[in-house]
Amino acid sequence: MADKRDYYEVLGVSRTATDDEIKKAYRKLAKKYHPDTNPGNKDAEAKFKEASEAYAILSDPDKRRQYDQFGHSAFEGGAGGAGGFDFSGMDMGDIFGDIGDIFGDLFGGGRSRRANNGPMQGANLRTAVRISFEEAVFGTEKELELTLKDECDSCHGNGSKHGTSVDTCGKCGGKGQVVFTQQSLFGMVRNIQTCPDCRGSGKIIKERCPDCRGEGYISNRKRIKVSIPAGIDNGQSVRIRGKGEPGINGGPRGDLLVAVEVSRHPIFQRQDYDIFSSVPISYATAALGGDIKINTVDGDVIYYVKPGTQTDTKVRLREKGVPSLRNKNIRGDHYVTLVVQVPTNLNSEQKELLRKFDEAMTGKKSTDTNDLEKEKGKKKFWK
Repeated sequence: MADKRDYYEVLGVSRTATDDEIKKAYRKLAKKYHPDTNPGNKDAEAKFKEASEAYAILSDPDKRRQYDQFGHSAFEGGAGGAGGFDFSGMDMGDIFGDIGDIFGDLFGGGRSRRANNGPMQGANLRTAVRISFEEAVFGTEKELELTLKDECDSCHGNGSKHGTSVDTCGKCGGKGQVVFTQQSLFGMVRNIQTCPDCRGSGKIIKERCPDCRGEGYISNRKRIKVSIPAGIDNGQSVRIRGKGEPGINGGPRGDLLVAVEVSRHPIFQRQDYDIFSSVPISYATAALGGDIKINTVDGDVIYYVKPGTQTDTKVRLREKGVPSLRNKNIRGDHYVTLVVQVPTNLNSEQKELLRKFDEAMTGKKSTDTNDLEKEKGKKKFWK
């Protein structure tokens, strides 16, 4: 056992690696060194056996705990196994099942991969719709044009030509799955896979329907109305049940999932169920107070600004936000930032009035800009 490499080193993971990290590391090595992808390569086969041995121990919590405490000596005295590894007393079903699942993912089959020819729900379809900010707030109805599959009128969904029958698959006996055994590193492994002849349906169509070519369904362009609920946000989806792909072997149809894309608004921003915006107010209104008009999703509202309001003051308009998806009686709020506008491009009269205002506020005489320039000129001359 002294020449054995550390199992963590073999898999290339740390001793604190999670189960998912260990499994991911083994999958990578198994795919790289599996004998099926490296026929006749003894070095690859040895590395594959070494990785499989390491995974068999580290993937089992109890055995990993023993290994962490005692190292390779915890499993000495065995009967050989892979590379001298002792499999006696171990639950081989668990080992084969886990590793079998990995092989199934990597190489198209696995011991625990079972086909199912019973009724199965069809796959879901996905599409997207773009709506305005206001439509997201209050809800709307949109009409989408999609390609959907309908049951073929000629064969009524069984895929066979009118007047012909559907036979039971001779390869799988109507079960939709076949069983075979395969030699692995740990002995013979029993595998169950989808029948290649009937593709899991358990039935063979001798003469295909000419209208649907044996599919049992025909694609048609259809218009579907979608009700978008009030309060929906960008990226959320609306589910329309029974508008997806047809079911398999008599199973129900899948669903249609409509992803909602909300256009940006030039004024409003949304955060959860609250709305945010900013409103400019004049210097006089900020100083003296007065009514201003604020635009909301419900229309314009009049708000009284208190005298002495400073720029970036935030006000709250209760229940002027977005309705809750779960409770339509609950709405968010609208938060408004008041931005005081500093006047620009003043004429002479306006400037003089501001100077007088400043003198009245400070008690100091305000200096005209032209006078300041003259003073600067004098100082420069005498220097």
